[in-house]
Amino acid sequence: MLRYTLIRIAQAVPLLAAVVLAVFLMQQLIPGDPVQAMVGDFPVPQAFREAIEQRYRLKDPLHVRIGSYFAHLLQGDLGYSYHAQRPVLDLVLERIPRTVVLVTAGFALAIPLGMLIGVITGTAQRRGVDQAWTTIALVVYAVPTFWLGQLLVLLLALKLPWFPTQGMGPLVSQATGLAWLLERLHYLVLPAAALAIHEGMRVARIMRASVIDTLSQGYVVTARAKGLERGAIIRRHILRNSSLPLITIAGYAIGAALGGAVLLETVFTWPGLGLLLIEAIRARDNMTVMGAVIFSAVAVVLANLVVDVLYALIDPRIRQRR
Repeated sequence: MLRYTLIRIAQAVPLLAAVVLAVFLMQQLIPGDPVQAMVGDFPVPQAFREAIEQRYRLKDPLHVRIGSYFAHLLQGDLGYSYHAQRPVLDLVLERIPRTVVLVTAGFALAIPLGMLIGVITGTAQRRGVDQAWTTIALVVYAVPTFWLGQLLVLLLALKLPWFPTQGMGPLVSQATGLAWLLERLHYLVLPAAALAIHEGMRVARIMRASVIDTLSQGYVVTARAKGLERGAIIRRHILRNSSLPLITIAGYAIGAALGGAVLLETVFTWPGLGLLLIEAIRARDNMTVMGAVIFSAVAVVLANLVVDVLYALIDPRIRQRR
C-alpha cells in the first residue's frame, strides 16, 4: 500500500509542475502594465519604473524568470505581493482556513442531502416520484452556484432580511465565545447553502444511479425473497454498497471546491482563497495569482490522491494493477 501511495505522489509532482508552468506562461499573455497597476492612475516616472522592474525582475528573459520562480518555489517561497506588501505565502495561509470552513460546511449539508434524494429516487416504487425528483435535481444542478447564491441573497437577505448579504462577520463586533461563533455561523448560512444545494444535486444523481444498480444485485433479490422489510434492505444492503461511488465524486468535488470557490466567494464577499485570487487578478498581482492557483491545484491533486488511496484500500485489485 505504501508503494502504491508513493507512486501516486510521484505521478502528481510533474502534473503540479505543468500546472504552475502553464499558469506562469498564460500570465505573460495578459495585457496591461504591472508597474502601472501598482500605482493606479498616477503617472510613473522612468526612474521609479526601472527600480520596480529591477526589484521584481520584470525585464528578465522568460526562461530566467521561470527558473527563478521554480527555484524559490522549491524553498517554500511563493514570492512577494506588491499589492498587499506582504509575502504571498502569508496571504494564502490566512485565506485558506476561511475557504475550508465554507467548503466543509457546504459538503456537510450536501452529502446527506444528496444521499437522501438519491435513495428516494432510486428506490421509488412509483415512476412519477422518480421522474419528479430527478427533474428537480437536474434543473437545480444546472443552475450555477453564483446565480444560486444571488437568488438566496435576494430572497433571504433582501426580501426577507433573515441573513446578512456579504462578509464573514460584522465590521465591528464585541461578541466573544459562543456569541462570536453564532455570529459567524449567521454569515456562513447563505454561502454554505448555495454550495450545498448545487453539490447535493450532484451527489443525488450519482447516488440514484448507484442505488438502481445495487437493486439488481443478487444479494438484494435474495433479501427480498426472504421477506426482509424494505427499510432494512435499504439500511443493510443498498445504502452501504451504493455509497462507494460517492468517494470518487465527493473527493474530486471537495478538492475542486477548495480551489475553485471563486465566484461563490465573490458573490458573498467571503474572504477566502477565491476572493484573494479575484483581488490579485484585478490588481495585476502576478505573484499572488500564482500562489492562489498553486494551492488550488494542490487541493485538487491531493483530493484525487486521497480518493485513489481509499479505493485501493477498498479494492485490492487496484493495487495489483500497478
